[in-house]
Amino acid sequence: MNLPLLMGLATMITSSPPPPTDFTAEAATRFAELALTCVHQEYPNKIAHVLSSDADARPPRELTPAFYGCYDWHSAVHGHWLLARLARTFPEAAFAPRARAALARSLTPANITAEVAYLGGTGRVSFERPYGLAWLLQLAAELREWDDPQAREWAATLKPLEQASAQRIREWVPKLTRPIRVGEHDQTAFAFGLVLDWARLAGDRAMEQLLVERVEAFYGKDQRGPLAYEPSGHDFLSPCIAEADLMRRVLPPARFVTWLRGFLPELPTNGSATWLEPAVVSDPGDPKLAHLDGLNLSRAWMLEGIASALPASDKRLGSLRAAAKRHREAGLRSVTGAHYEGGHWLGSFAVYLVTGRGLPRKP
Repeated sequence: MNLPLLMGLATMITSSPPPPTDFTAEAATRFAELALTCVHQEYPNKIAHVLSSDADARPPRELTPAFYGCYDWHSAVHGHWLLARLARTFPEAAFAPRARAALARSLTPANITAEVAYLGGTGRVSFERPYGLAWLLQLAAELREWDDPQAREWAATLKPLEQASAQRIREWVPKLTRPIRVGEHDQTAFAFGLVLDWARLAGDRAMEQLLVERVEAFYGKDQRGPLAYEPSGHDFLSPCIAEADLMRRVLPPARFVTWLRGFLPELPTNGSATWLEPAVVSDPGDPKLAHLDGLNLSRAWMLEGIASALPASDKRLGSLRAAAKRHREAGLRSVTGAHYEGGHWLGSFAVYLVTGRGLPRKP
């Protein structure tokens, strides 16, 4: 495998994407309000916290003072990413000053120092690995790309936690002997995609090479992904679709065309959307069942990502785009904030989708 060639051909994430014509500041306000409501809302809170002594029995705001809201650490992280993404995309919107104020409140040197200390605490080697750490790197990437003096200050402030998170991933990946193919937080395909996008933007060639090598080893020979078994009842990520969205970031275009044919042979060529039905949530107030709303959103952006890597002549494009459209519509309808179980995180998934984060830069 020619790694320099692969990395030279690798897709770069969009540097400064204009919002889609149907995504207005008014629409963005609705998603911004979801994050503004929860990034500093401490309770209810679900912490993944190892206690080594009585001294560790402390409230979330003291344990992780930058990212203690939004129900859990990873949702707080991508809630801050949402605010940065929307304030960057709509700098003149009415919500932008409040988004900036929320970011400034969280991203202080003292808070980030405490976050780094927490991450390095005894018994926390697997803390938020890989999902939360990948989102932390995405937050860092967003701030790095934002051409704004205040954003540059935040990026510098966040850098120690960015470096600690990247190091945690860097130490873990070589020891991982198998990919993690679940539809929830531990999945490697989704996290590797976020981390790979960050590495390319940050110029971390060592991380990029490490991931390219492991992705090739984990997924390069996969055939006939079991899409018919999806989704599981608590999925918010598709194991098969996420894997394909990751592979389009790694493989040269011609090879990806062939790999996808072997991995998802059921992809139709007639433009039909019915080959992949959107999931239906039976109880949006149940935090696990509500995951399926996120599945529709993540499937939508992953299908769009897969389509972006295929040539215009590929007959599968119509069906990929048709399924993406159905999932987009179903997923966005669910982002209401009516239930905190979904409202604390679905906005981030919606913004990732509608702003085209992770899609290749257009020539």
